[in-house]
This record gives sequence, structure tokens and C-alpha cells, in this order.
Amino acid sequence: MSRGPSIAILGAGMGGLTAAAALLRQGYDVHVYEQARQFVRLGAGIQMSPNAMRVLRGLGLEQHIRSTAFQPTYWANREWDSGEMKFELTLGAKAEEQYGAPYLLMHRGDLHASLASLVPDDRLSLNKRLVSFEQDDSGVRLQFEDGTSAKADAMIAADGIHSGVRTSMLGPEQPKYSGRVAYRTTFPASLLGGKPIGECTKWWGVDRHIVIYYVTAQKDEVYFVTSNPESDWTRESWSLKGNLDELRAAFVGFHDEVQNVLNACPEVHKWAIVERDPLPRWTDGKVVLLGDACHPMTPYMAQGAATSMEDAIVLSRCIEAEPDIARAFQVYERARKSRTSEIQMTSHQNTWMRQRTDPNWVYGYDAWSAPLE
Repeated sequence: MSRGPSIAILGAGMGGLTAAAALLRQGYDVHVYEQARQFVRLGAGIQMSPNAMRVLRGLGLEQHIRSTAFQPTYWANREWDSGEMKFELTLGAKAEEQYGAPYLLMHRGDLHASLASLVPDDRLSLNKRLVSFEQDDSGVRLQFEDGTSAKADAMIAADGIHSGVRTSMLGPEQPKYSGRVAYRTTFPASLLGGKPIGECTKWWGVDRHIVIYYVTAQKDEVYFVTSNPESDWTRESWSLKGNLDELRAAFVGFHDEVQNVLNACPEVHKWAIVERDPLPRWTDGKVVLLGDACHPMTPYMAQGAATSMEDAIVLSRCIEAEPDIARAFQVYERARKSRTSEIQMTSHQNTWMRQRTDPNWVYGYDAWSAPLE
């Protein structure tokens, strides 16, 4: 028998699935509503730093993730043209000993599938696009585009950067277009024709960069993501295709290792890098925001998914500790807002790892034991 309160989770991304998994383990009545018709393994890599791996460990996923992901021994930061080392962060066994958890690189789709495996099919509904919601003393009612509705005692809105719940709570938002775009893709390492790449390298240019790494334990799949100026592109979508000729032209003169990767990739996706300010509040009664819905950030620290997953664990702990759901949501916001705002600002500056950096304040965080007040 499930414990109360019943909780609707809007969005089956990393944060929403982590929240569902954690709350289901605690015995709560949880249901996830996702607007997509199906899950798709998009060509994207993801970095699971020790703070994120602690989340996965607590959910029982660490050994499975280790078997599929790649564990680099370093993160290299190099000059765009000469390849000169700016700063090399030691990872591998040394970092695992220091932080008590590994630093792993993997395919985003593999992480998503692992988290989804923790949520039973009868607790997840696809093709559920929210059109409205309302709350009263009895709970929250959700109305979907397909004409169906749902009722729960509370709602967690993990509905991403374009969060409709955030708009309903705080009004329309004007995101700030950075004038920059990101190209990204994954492709078989065999297409490199035997030409070597580093395990995990960020190539720092004057006004642009590219990050390249392996995403599988077998090192048979490569990922890259860029940030480069392009003021006339404002589409914020992960699924839109980019032009390979334009991408390659943007990185002319970069090191041969970069050229080899760009020349080998068969296709690429492209999206505008958009920034948003920290929100004045994340909660409204029995409704709360989580992850990108409340603290979207640039990808320059590789902490977007990690902070969403941290949110989910801290929120589950707050619900467990505080019987009043509205107060539990407020405790969660207070516990998380300072950290996520600092990561947002640091990522915005895009100086993370450019020079010698102490990442302990990020990687040393443990969402399972961090103070709630």
C-alpha cells in the first residue's frame, strides 16, 4: 500500500525520473506524466561527476552505469590551435579516492534508460501534454491536451527549460539569447579511421570551444559539443539538425585532433544557448519546480542533469521529513537555491577548468546527506 501524499510528476527527464525513483522507494504514490510519445536515444553525451554518481549509487544504479560508461583518467583543457595544456584535472582512480565516487562519461540515452528502468510502466504515462492545472485544499488537478485529467495531492514540475508550470506560476519569461549556439552529436569511433583523440578534452579558442570525449566503456562511440558565436540562430531545441559545412567552417584553424573529429562526424544537431536569471521562487502551495524548470544553466560546467538529480533527492528527503507538503517544498527550495544559483553563475562565466580549478565544492556535494535547513 502506498503512503500519502500522492504526487504527480510532470516530465520524465533526468530530474523527473530521479524524483519518481526516489519517492517510489520511499513508498509514495507517484505517477509521471511525459509529453513525448516515446523515448528517443538522441545523440548526446553526458558527464556524471561524483556528485551525480552519488545520486545513482543511492538508487542502486552505480554498477550498471560503470559497466556501460567510460571512466577517463583526466580532463584536459588545451589551447585551440597549438594543443598546449592549460590545465589537466586528474580523474580516474585518484579522483574516485578523493571524492568517494567516480567521474564517468556516457551517452545521455543510456543514463535516461537506466533511470526509466526504476519507474514501473504503470507509473508512467506518455503523450501527456499539460494544458492547465489548478490547485485547492484537496490537491492539484492536471488537464492534458488529449482531454484526460489527473488528480494528486501535489505536483512536481520537472518540465524543463520551456516549463509551462513556471510560466503559470511566475508569468511569461524573456530568456536572454547569448548569441551563441551549440553543435553536438555522437558517432561511431570507427569513423575516425584510427586517428586518436584524448579521453576527455576541452579545446579553448578565443571566442569558442569544443569538448570531445568517449561515451562508452569500449571507447567505440565519440561525442562532441561546441559553443560558438552565431547571433541569428535562436531556436532552443535539441532535435534540430545543423549544417556540417557551417560547423566545420566555424572551427577552421583548430588543432588537427579537432579537425579529424569534425570531418568524421556524419551529422550534427544544433541549438541556441539561452540564459535565464535565477527565479524569485520555486514553489506555489502544493506545486514545486525542479531542475531546468527552475534553474536552467549553460552547459559549460556539465552540471545541468547533475543538479536536477540532486534536486530530486533533496526534495524526496524533504517530503519524507516534513508531513505538510507545502512546507516540504519550501524547505527544499531553501536547501537548494543557493547552490544552484552559484552553479548557474559560474557556468555563465565559462571559466570552469580554463585555468587551475578546485572542483571540490561541486563534486564533493552529497544530496543524500546535505543539510536540509
